Amino acid sequence: MNETGEGSVWGKDEQTCLRAIQRFETKNRAMGIPENIDPEPQTIEIEWPISPVPLNVQKAVGKLIVKRGEFGFLEEERVDEIAKIIEEYPIGLEQALSLRAAINQEKSVYSHRRIMDRKKDLRRRYDDGTGILELAKLVDGPPVNVFRAILTARNHSKNQIKIMLKEPNRMNERDQEQFRIAEEADRVANVDQSETHLAADLFEDILCDHFESLGVRFRRQGELSKEQILSEGRPVRTPDLLFLDDLRINGIPCAWIDAKHFFGSALSFPRKKTQKQVNRYTEAYGQGAIIYRHGFCDGLHLRGAQKLDAMPVDLSRLIEHNESRS
Repeated sequence: MNETGEGSVWGKDEQTCLRAIQRFETKNRAMGIPENIDPEPQTIEIEWPISPVPLNVQKAVGKLIVKRGEFGFLEEERVDEIAKIIEEYPIGLEQALSLRAAINQEKSVYSHRRIMDRKKDLRRRYDDGTGILELAKLVDGPPVNVFRAILTARNHSKNQIKIMLKEPNRMNERDQEQFRIAEEADRVANVDQSETHLAADLFEDILCDHFESLGVRFRRQGELSKEQILSEGRPVRTPDLLFLDDLRINGIPCAWIDAKHFFGSALSFPRKKTQKQVNRYTEAYGQGAIIYRHGFCDGLHLRGAQKLDAMPVDLSRLIEHNESRS
């Protein structure tokens, strides 16, 4: 079959694939694509090997590596315990740890209402002397979110709480101590996410270097953001890489790429969040791809985006960075 025919490799994404190929042919090009590209866009074919984690493995491992009330960075002994647990499964340690983080993130989102419904009871227990970690285990929620619920029960506004968490010295001595304990035990709702952003930015830089080495032309997210802020007042559609050549990965058109510095799980919350982002890009540019730093589950289904892992990319700089920061 040809590319537009029944049974093509494009499958259900045929329309978004066509939109990707034709993005240079439209009279009014989508934002971010220059009117003049010199030389003209070239068709570049690359093969990208992938090795997804089976869905049944994700489900089995997910049940084994997550403990009630455990939302923080893990001690070395706990990491070794997880490594032993997953020995019989075709999943790496970094993948399992990233999956654990995704499960905890989803638990955080779906436990929010339950925690807020119990805020008065949590405040009473806290004021009676119960520690924040014990309360977090009681409701199986991130400690920082539990602390926020307690402050809400004291009738502080959202803005007041935001200021207090950024400037803990505004709180009394016990609250300062318990907030410090909550932050140290909470990787999910932790106020300071700077290290996560640093690693994600470095991963994006490495991917740019990789595609440059393949001779593929592109525009970067930062450049697109500045341009759209000037024209639209805000960033509207800013994939990490917007290609200026007709790139085909494994035979599938790829107009853009977004980098995810985590494992692509088949969990509901991250899938919905990513699909919403993909939809913004496909509407303008057509088919693209998501590259997951720690691979992905074969049960993850995204419309309009090919799923790729980072196997073909030289990640030595990122590994060195993470080791130096750990």
